[in-house]
Amino acid sequence: MSKELPEVTRLAESHFARALEDRLIDWSERTGVVVEIWALPKADVPISVADAVLATVADALDNVERHSGAGQVSIAVTVSRSGLRLTVSDDGRGMPAGATGGGLARMMANFAALGGSLSVNGVPGGGTTVSGALPD
Repeated sequence: MSKELPEVTRLAESHFARALEDRLIDWSERTGVVVEIWALPKADVPISVADAVLATVADALDNVERHSGAGQVSIAVTVSRSGLRLTVSDDGRGMPAGATGGGLARMMANFAALGGSLSVNGVPGGGTTVSGALPD
């Protein structure tokens, strides 16, 4: 999935929410996993932020598809004066403590490169939540 990102991330800034929503709908249709969209930003975001968020969401969804066995994913992306917040939660198997992998490292690096932070928390049998924040 992340191999397809360059064509999406080169969209104009004002198309970020639409590109994200389209990506989520396509992924849900392809995988059969229900996606619940809690919030998408109404404000434009810089291309660098759009790129980081789209790449992070792609890796999070790839992990859901490959590892979680989830039936539902919930996502929220909000923008305020203090910056951008991202939350991706699933109802899958959860992630074992100390889990590592390329997707996790890429997600954290995407946010760190822009001065942000990202955490991934899983509860065995209770799903996984990816939470990220980027400063304004």
